Amino acid sequence: MITRRKSKQIQIGNVKIGGNAPISVQSMCNTDTRDIEKTVAQINELQNAGCEIVRLAVLNKDAAAAIKEIKKRTDIPLIADIHFDYRLAVQCIENGIDALRLNPGNIGRKENVKKVVDLAKINKVPVRIGINAGSLEKNIAALEIPLHEKMVMSAMEHVKILEDNNFDLIKISLKSSSVPATIDAYRLMAQKVDYPLHLGVTESGTLKSGLVKSSVGLGTLLSEGIGDTIRVSLTENPVEEVHAGFAILKSLELRQRGINFISCPTCGRCQIDLISLAKKTEDALKNIDKPLTIAVMGCPVNGPGEAKHADYGIAGAIKEGYIFKKGEIIKKVPENELLKELLILIENDCPSKIRDKTLPNKTIL
Repeated sequence: MITRRKSKQIQIGNVKIGGNAPISVQSMCNTDTRDIEKTVAQINELQNAGCEIVRLAVLNKDAAAAIKEIKKRTDIPLIADIHFDYRLAVQCIENGIDALRLNPGNIGRKENVKKVVDLAKINKVPVRIGINAGSLEKNIAALEIPLHEKMVMSAMEHVKILEDNNFDLIKISLKSSSVPATIDAYRLMAQKVDYPLHLGVTESGTLKSGLVKSSVGLGTLLSEGIGDTIRVSLTENPVEEVHAGFAILKSLELRQRGINFISCPTCGRCQIDLISLAKKTEDALKNIDKPLTIAVMGCPVNGPGEAKHADYGIAGAIKEGYIFKKGEIIKKVPENELLKELLILIENDCPSKIRDKTLPNKTIL
């Protein structure tokens, strides 16, 4: 049982962050925010995958203007990612944004910071201070101290600016492409403040390498009780970030949303194409939000026996296999019908949209 760090609770839209709230999973659109149709479509795709908060890049006043229409057409909390221009922050708040990602020390004079903070306070719009190891202030970057200490020093300077303006709806992230630096930065920050922490390893890479780095970095911190919301940053469709985020939380038993997928590594006893079957099964079930354990096993030895705790499963035989439920065999079917029969069984027990990858363009309802 993981004991979580005690943190102040804030709220972004209808999602609570920190305190005893569940650790939320975030992602970021990679669309041009000015393109309202594409941005709304991607937000909906992320939400269908389970994403709970979506961040949007706001590069100019046209992107900030688009927030108003995007908010009308979506119901998931949205964060505006803003750098340097305080006017964009003001415009986004006026257009209904739920939160800002903004470093107050980077938006100019004190009076401009005050304009943003005062408006955020009135509208109860939280601010995430987002520290990135690659873009530290020059005076801090030049210090001869460890990188993680520089990151925390930078964050604390931004925190002070907000606190000096009597603003405490604060969330903090300290991201680096170095996993050890990221871990050390969050550990140190967790000792200094009680604000909620947004976890992430930045620029972690493509799907495979990024998953490894993020799992090690986020998993280490989460196992120590550190972290209130997460984003798995990947050079990939952002939907994959959402699936990865929930997978990390499920592996630590911190969230139970969606399937817990288990499959054996294959061996000489396996007489079916287990690798392909496992991938198709996991893909077909990835958008289910019910906490089910699904097993795809290569042979009867590792089937209903070793995986008897699974809610549903497949056990391979010679060019055929068994469908089982809670350790009991339901039926024996040819190899090419195993996935279809498994999905039908799950759908009958737990009605939900399941995409059957063996039947193009068809959904079992």
